[in-house]
Amino acid sequence: MKAIELKNVSFRYEGYENEILHNVNFFVEYGEVALLSGFSGEGKSTVLSIISGIIPNITSGEVTGEVLIDGESIKEKKLSEVCRKVGIVLQNAESQIIHSVVEDELAFGCENFAFPKEEIKASVERSCSFMKLAPEWQTRTLSGGQKQRLITACTLATKQKILILDEPLANLDRQGAELLTNTLKGLAKEGYAVLVVEHRLDMVLPFVDAVWNIRGGELAKIEDKKAFLLSQAQTITYDGQNKAGNENLFELKNVGFSAGKREILKEITLNVKKGERLLLLGENGCGKTTLLRIIAKLNKKSKGEIRSLIDKRRGKWYNIISFVYQNPDYMLFMPTVRQEIAYNAKTPEYAEEILALFGLEAIAERHPQSLSEGQKRRVSIAAASASDPEVLLLDEPTVGQDYTGLKDLVRILNELHERTGNTMITVTHDIRCAETLCDRAAIIENGAVSKIGGKEVVREFFIRE
Repeated sequence: MKAIELKNVSFRYEGYENEILHNVNFFVEYGEVALLSGFSGEGKSTVLSIISGIIPNITSGEVTGEVLIDGESIKEKKLSEVCRKVGIVLQNAESQIIHSVVEDELAFGCENFAFPKEEIKASVERSCSFMKLAPEWQTRTLSGGQKQRLITACTLATKQKILILDEPLANLDRQGAELLTNTLKGLAKEGYAVLVVEHRLDMVLPFVDAVWNIRGGELAKIEDKKAFLLSQAQTITYDGQNKAGNENLFELKNVGFSAGKREILKEITLNVKKGERLLLLGENGCGKTTLLRIIAKLNKKSKGEIRSLIDKRRGKWYNIISFVYQNPDYMLFMPTVRQEIAYNAKTPEYAEEILALFGLEAIAERHPQSLSEGQKRRVSIAAASASDPEVLLLDEPTVGQDYTGLKDLVRILNELHERTGNTMITVTHDIRCAETLCDRAAIIENGAVSKIGGKEVVREFFIRE
């Protein structure tokens, strides 16, 4: 019996004329890991929402055809009934976290399912072990990758036999990604059905049993996985010149940061040269995002010294430094994409130039919160770039991008760097584009910079991972 089956399913969102899905046929069997791939905005998350009952129970729209879960139609079923069989991990980890402590977050779903007390304890311990989490950790102090592992662990704790995961590898380092994919493969061998939406095909394709691709509202099964991987996972190259000078824009000496009892950064000593592209590497939770936030003056260091040429100038700090958050929802608040990019743009003309450069004209009048996660991230980077900042801080900028979009985004960022001479500091776990986004790279381990150098440091880091 199939775990998931869509028969001649079509769908359009309420208030829209065009269908997102057209007469789709699709299935996932128990005992397999299936991948749903496709360009950003093609409807992958929509498919997951239909399978999980989010559509039409929470998100309104017109669904036709049959949606079968464990052989039964879910038409007219309440969301709570569907959730008994289907566990879902959404793209935005923070939107799913309720409690302040990891243990309480993991126990929450089990309590809702009325698990006995002893079983809840065992599920929490098992899930923490699977995802390398400590039950006493404070959820607000977790890194983006750790939050991703937490919401995945929450779904594993409730033991539904059908699991669907939307971009679960998005913010994970290579070790975390391998941990998750091995776990999912092991669950499939135990009889689970696992459906994954993911753009990091180099990481996920070796583990999956079936590959489906969505394009133009239609779903098709990919028979040649090897050829598909080669077409979607090649390393991106860049022939631009190093624009860095000899002048230090930032000088950090023995910088530390603590959150409660957790010491995240201990002794960061690092110089950032004016006009360079610096890449920050390290495992989830090592403090890369925290370091970016300290440089941007969003967090206050606990100790150490920071010197910056910017401090000596007049002008508003946010016009000199632009910060692109891991979660684009933190940045998007205007009614349309065009207004979002124009909000803090250098000039109205430059806003339109950036809109075109990022290829956003087709969605310019859409509300940013109506977009896919990949589109939101592209808009957030465009909005940050429109102010023509001297310093651009990018926290996981490539998450949610399909391979074509990834190549295009990297090209745009490097073009802007060459044109403006900005200083660009990037955090990424994506091996396909890491070298292309840097002149120098620094590895952060145990709260300090363990190594710094050229592109060879990137290669060493990913090989070591």
